[in-house]
Amino acid sequence: MRFAIIGYGKMGKTIEALAIERGHSIGAIIELDSPKSITSLKKEDIDVAIEFTNPEVAFKNLSTLAEKNIPAVSGTTGWLDRYDELCSLNKKYESGFLYASNFSVGVNIFFELNRLLAKLMSPLNDYNPSMEEIHHIHKLDAPSGTAITLANDLIDRHANKTKWENKETLSTEILGIKSKRIDEVPGTHSISYSSTIDQISITHEAYSRQGFALGAILAAEWMDGKQGIYSMEDVLNLKNL
Repeated sequence: MRFAIIGYGKMGKTIEALAIERGHSIGAIIELDSPKSITSLKKEDIDVAIEFTNPEVAFKNLSTLAEKNIPAVSGTTGWLDRYDELCSLNKKYESGFLYASNFSVGVNIFFELNRLLAKLMSPLNDYNPSMEEIHHIHKLDAPSGTAITLANDLIDRHANKTKWENKETLSTEILGIKSKRIDEVPGTHSISYSSTIDQISITHEAYSRQGFALGAILAAEWMDGKQGIYSMEDVLNLKNL
């Protein structure tokens, strides 16, 4: 397959190396500070675009790809207030789009564990859930996109929680998320249910960016030739569990 890499930071470079290792070619690399624009891409030259940039440019990038009918895989967080608008554009231009707050296979299995645990714990009022996420000092958003996904999934399935806040809290209605930025930590997410007598916790700890990059490539491989709106649940067939 021929990939376009939109955003050539550490993640983009890791994706490039792994893609080539898996036998793919890189048809284009668009750097944020490069004069080469995403508008120069042509559908006949690119099978799938992989977009890892920043919240300020992500929507514009993905809108352009939709208009060009180039299937896109994006892991940029912080712009999801316009997600529905982008989905409408993809439908209008009959293009394909897959978004994930985290492409790691392990994290997406962790998402499923979180949903199941929230259902199990919902009727148990003695247990209060909380969350902690740790990332490297270069990460711009807090809480992380992964933490927001985990929080929203938990709230959807837990009777007592109505919203989340990015701080510790003892509120029975608010899910507290503690965000830490430490050194070069790739990403650690923990969810705990605490009572006066014990605690239940689940944790996912990433060792490197390799897992995120490989997941993005797996998603791009899966997206080849597809139209419509998808997620990693589709790639990993988790919706049928």
